[in-house]
Amino acid sequence: MKKLFYLVLIGLFLQSCKTSQGTGTKEQPVIAILDLVNVTDDKLSITVDPGVITTEEITFYIPKTVPGTYSTSNYGKFAEDFKAYDYKGNELPVIALDENSWKISNATKLDKVSYLMNDTFDVDGEGGIYSMAGTNIAAGKNFMLNLHGFVGYFQNMTEEPYRLEVIRPSDLYAGSALTVDETKEEAGQKRDIFALNRYFEVTDNPIMYAAPDTASFKVENMDVLLHVYSPTNAFSAADFKPAMEKMVNAQKRFLGEIDETNKYAILLYLSATPGEGDAGNFGALEHHTSTVVVMPETMTREALESSLTDIVSHEFFHILTPLGVHSNEVHYFDYNDPKMSQHLWLYEGVTEYFANLFQVNQGLISNQDFYDRINEKITTSKAFDDSMSFTVMSKNILEEQYQDSYYNVYLKGALIGMALDIKLRELSNGDMGLLDLMKQLTERYGKNKPFNDNELFDVITELSYPEIGEFFQTYVVGTTPIPYNEFFEKVGLELREGEIPVDYFLKDQSTPFITVNASGEIVIRNDIELSTFFSELDLKGGDVIKSINGKTYTVQNIYDLISDSVKWTVGDEIKLVISRNGTEQEISGKIIEPMSTGFRLVEKMNADGEQMELRHAWLKG
Repeated sequence: MKKLFYLVLIGLFLQSCKTSQGTGTKEQPVIAILDLVNVTDDKLSITVDPGVITTEEITFYIPKTVPGTYSTSNYGKFAEDFKAYDYKGNELPVIALDENSWKISNATKLDKVSYLMNDTFDVDGEGGIYSMAGTNIAAGKNFMLNLHGFVGYFQNMTEEPYRLEVIRPSDLYAGSALTVDETKEEAGQKRDIFALNRYFEVTDNPIMYAAPDTASFKVENMDVLLHVYSPTNAFSAADFKPAMEKMVNAQKRFLGEIDETNKYAILLYLSATPGEGDAGNFGALEHHTSTVVVMPETMTREALESSLTDIVSHEFFHILTPLGVHSNEVHYFDYNDPKMSQHLWLYEGVTEYFANLFQVNQGLISNQDFYDRINEKITTSKAFDDSMSFTVMSKNILEEQYQDSYYNVYLKGALIGMALDIKLRELSNGDMGLLDLMKQLTERYGKNKPFNDNELFDVITELSYPEIGEFFQTYVVGTTPIPYNEFFEKVGLELREGEIPVDYFLKDQSTPFITVNASGEIVIRNDIELSTFFSELDLKGGDVIKSINGKTYTVQNIYDLISDSVKWTVGDEIKLVISRNGTEQEISGKIIEPMSTGFRLVEKMNADGEQMELRHAWLKG
């Protein structure tokens, strides 16, 4: 899952296998019905029919945790009025065991369970759930069906077939990588029917129902669907089709024959009022053949295109791992008592690395742009414990003491991928890189053959070099920080001090130039060196920003300040009202490109032929 970190910065400002137990001979799949027409008090009515049950008791679960989020979500807390019925329509005894599970007695008589589900988007704080893994109910307009947030499962029945039936208004369209097996007309409404092989496929196939706003294109043998929901119609799927088509084409060229995906869906939900009754945190959640993307509708088209390229490329590369190559912990995921894998460096780190590498490999960004991204990851990762074992952190990521380290998988995790890639290129004289290794792992395993978690490093060493095994033991299992300069030297790069470009209000992903005081006012920090943007306008540490170009800013709309600044153009006039030492004053000037002092990763002027050849193999091989 990829999250946009500059939105998380607001927080900084505010200082086993299938078993037949419980079932008899099944003449039908598990049938889950969602009613999108008769929405009651902003809640969906859900019924789940398990077929024949042969045990006296059975437990029904709604997921506590879902793959790709690496956090505890407790979707069951959004359920209400849970009831179980026998075949005569009488209620059966039910005991709520916790937020996510209900034990049903006299289960041999069980016909179905029913319950109401709230959505997460309009809950204060979204219940601690990332928007891209969340749900939305806007009757007659939009239904974001991350199905793990609506459809539960019965004890020991996650490997049984499912039939999903969605009753919907006739004018809403199902955007999904799923194919509708049958649509029935029912008095002004429709019933879409989907056939799924097991519960994982339910959670792995989100559906967004909205008015038709789609664009599609074909990349080699893969059909790509882009489905957009823009509440104020500020954007349409056609706006983003060219950028997405260019990006996916480049990814397919980069991946080559490794990817056999036939259909891929990009579901883009644009939030009109972030955090105010609508989705408030942004990014995407990966699935085998689709991704859910949530972004603010207030961004410019150019900014959205840029963010979508980074975010969707990350999610698409998840087809390599963990969707393609993964451990038993991922393949047989326990939604209510999850066992986590030690290989987040692979699942998220390598994925994030490829999402950047392919762009320089395919000429979408320059070499220097790529170096700047790598350097920013190094700088930001220093906010985390650099001596922490990555495998230990990954295995225990749901534990409180490790949860705060999760974002580092996108930083140091990607840097592990980079260093591993360079090391492989060095040992093979440029012939073998990390993508080649992933192709070998895909051939050995693939999406239907998980690996044993504690055997992966030995397998990779067998497929490559003994030195790679030493690399893992030292820098991934072990607690030794990666000596980045040693790896940069191999490819003729160096960190050189000088002026570096920064954002208007963020020096890097972990260092804002602004903070918030006890009154909720936005204050320029006085404990770090400010950029040229501030110095040219004679803004000083301690100044309170009241308004910019007539718009008032406080902690309540601090996100607007960041997103509005993305739209600024160098050379345009800017007018700020500030408070300095209790006195309000107006400051006017022109917008300049903000620069700050720091170290920039650049190509060495005296790099030798061997270094340049290895660099070319690394970036373009």
